[in-house]
Amino acid sequence: QLQLVESGGGLVQAGGSLRLSCAASGRTFGTYAMGWFRQAPGKEHEFVAGISWNGGSTYYTDSVKGRFTISRDNAKNTVYLQMNNLKLEDTAVYYCAPGTPRGWAAVASDYKDWGQGTQVTVSS
Repeated sequence: QLQLVESGGGLVQAGGSLRLSCAASGRTFGTYAMGWFRQAPGKEHEFVAGISWNGGSTYYTDSVKGRFTISRDNAKNTVYLQMNNLKLEDTAVYYCAPGTPRGWAAVASDYKDWGQGTQVTVSS
């Protein structure tokens, strides 16, 4: 089972950029699709972006398309989320999690092993 540690969050003005990292332990990291999710106060976890095991395919929720880019480095057991042109509504705690064959929405609703996440706060 993967152990995941998120980092890179912070306070940024609207229009700014951040790069999140998710470091994984475990030799099977390279076999998993990986996703980034976020949880705003009072809301459920929401899928943000996903990437296939080899980086060949990427997936984004509509609200971040063209602004966020997910990537991975399997040699470093790390997945990244480059966030540009941040908006106030991007404020949330961001988490990473492995994908499942049931899809990203299933991960958002059913995953139980969330890490500590990393806080992203966008100010006006």
